[in-house]
Amino acid sequence: MDDLNFSEALTEMKARKTVTRRAWNPDEFIYYVEGSRFVVNRKPLVWIHPEGTEVTYRPHIDLWSGGVASVWSASQADILSNDWYVVRDLIEEQAEKHRSGQNG
Repeated sequence: MDDLNFSEALTEMKARKTVTRRAWNPDEFIYYVEGSRFVVNRKPLVWIHPEGTEVTYRPHIDLWSGGVASVWSASQADILSNDWYVVRDLIEEQAEKHRSGQNG
């Protein structure tokens, strides 16, 4: 596992890989979420927008920690650190599942 700076880590995330820092807990990692559009059809958005409204989600980075995903904002320490590394290659995992006949 080669150490990366944040710019390199961001490039890896955009290539559908999850990354973490050596200073973080072992179950924590971040990943890039592409922007998307969808039609409102469930809580909590139906409390904000009429059902059927098309909503745009902008690209962002999420943090996975303790089984929970949340939107993540980098601190200056995170941006300036050189201890980032790739945890999982999501594209390769999907290819492996396909090769082994697993769905998902």
